[in-house]
Amino acid sequence: MAVTDLGARLLTADDLLRLSGQGVRGELIRGVLCETMPTGREHGQIVVNMVILLGNFIKPRRLGVLTASDSGVWLERDPDTVREPDIAFFAAETSPLDQRVTGYAEIAPDLVVEIASPGDTRRELNDKARMWLSFGTRLVWIVHPDPRTVEVHRPNHPVTTLSQAQALHGFDILPGFTCQVSTLFTA
Repeated sequence: MAVTDLGARLLTADDLLRLSGQGVRGELIRGVLCETMPTGREHGQIVVNMVILLGNFIKPRRLGVLTASDSGVWLERDPDTVREPDIAFFAAETSPLDQRVTGYAEIAPDLVVEIASPGDTRRELNDKARMWLSFGTRLVWIVHPDPRTVEVHRPNHPVTTLSQAQALHGFDILPGFTCQVSTLFTA
């Protein structure tokens, strides 16, 4: 993630929306634009696999709204912070299915999935998971393409690392959801 200086003033969430219309891609962290770069085919494939698995579980049960990548979540104001999880799930109880949101979501997702990009460090990803939890997200999955594991972060629980042979569970956020970790990495 590259930090971009667009002058001395801090940017707002509205500025970020306008910039995205001009092809600028990134997050806003306390008013500072942090541009994001394309993450590669493997990353995209894992996002699609996870969206299909989650979508096939969530949509027929009308459990909530699933978003991916560039949708953005507005977490702080003055200065503004807008983060873009790879995948986010908003439960129907907190984000009604018929509610149209044309800008950024203004509530924390119930579930966030972050897929490690080639340049991400474990520390950065763990910091990001803690950040999501601090804003009220109840479950964070950090997917590591190499070594093909998933870290499960929940408030007041130790971090759990799952191998390909283990199953990923939705706990009380997505009761009944389960999938083998290995299915996230298949073509």
